Amino acid sequence: MFRNIPHHISNAACERIQGCDLHEGDFGTVGSVVIWNYNHDGKPEVAKEVIEAVDDEKNSMTFKLIEGDLLDKYKSFKVSYEATPKNDGEGFVVQWTLEYDKLHDEIVDLHTLVQFVVDLSKDTEAHLLQKA
Repeated sequence: MFRNIPHHISNAACERIQGCDLHEGDFGTVGSVVIWNYNHDGKPEVAKEVIEAVDDEKNSMTFKLIEGDLLDKYKSFKVSYEATPKNDGEGFVVQWTLEYDKLHDEIVDLHTLVQFVVDLSKDTEAHLLQKA
């Protein structure tokens, strides 16, 4: 979903994701730019990201934030995921990685954003299982 039809994620996680729009290029291709409208810590936020890497073998993608609310607190911000098939062949285990550089030491760690990603993953899983 995150690669080819990220604009459908708002159907799976409407409390968290209000929309995903393609700004430049094609969904799921390196160099493309997507804009996410999401709700974090009870307030609407925006993230404009460029797709830096796609690996079909590893079922992985990396996004680099180029504009948005998070850049008010961070010099740089990248999000990566990798979906590894489970041993029993029933689904995947998804690992998210958040790489960031704080603007200053007073910026708190991203505990609520990590929880956001966990909840987003659970919402997406429930949506996909419901459709199966």
